[in-house]
Amino acid sequence: MKEFFNKHREIIAYLIVGIMTTLVSWAVYSLLRIVLDMNVPLQVQIAVFMRWFAGVLFAYFTNRKYVFQSRDPKMLLEFLKFVGSRVTTLLSDMFIMWLMVSVLGINDWIATFVSAVVVIVLNYLFSKLLVFRKKV
Repeated sequence: MKEFFNKHREIIAYLIVGIMTTLVSWAVYSLLRIVLDMNVPLQVQIAVFMRWFAGVLFAYFTNRKYVFQSRDPKMLLEFLKFVGSRVTTLLSDMFIMWLMVSVLGINDWIATFVSAVVVIVLNYLFSKLLVFRKKV
């Protein structure tokens, strides 16, 4: 078992951090639902953005430390690359949902699942290949 974990440590850590990131995002959203008036469209969008931002912030620090074990001293640049990659996957998610639901008429839950798989893979690849790339 230990050999399996050591061989796949990065992927296992990424999945654990992903679950924790989702919980943080949902917790922030739940708190904002108490504070904000969810009948006001602008306040709904503020809650959605804050949920996304809290998730990205949490994901950056946990991915940096526990998944990719980055020691890059240029944290601000690394953080900006991370946020940029997450904005890219957010836009990808929105595009996939629009295409599958609005254009192709696919059930939104099926589209959500497909989009989530694509976004998870892209987030991992962007993080590994662009953000937390090991210096040679």
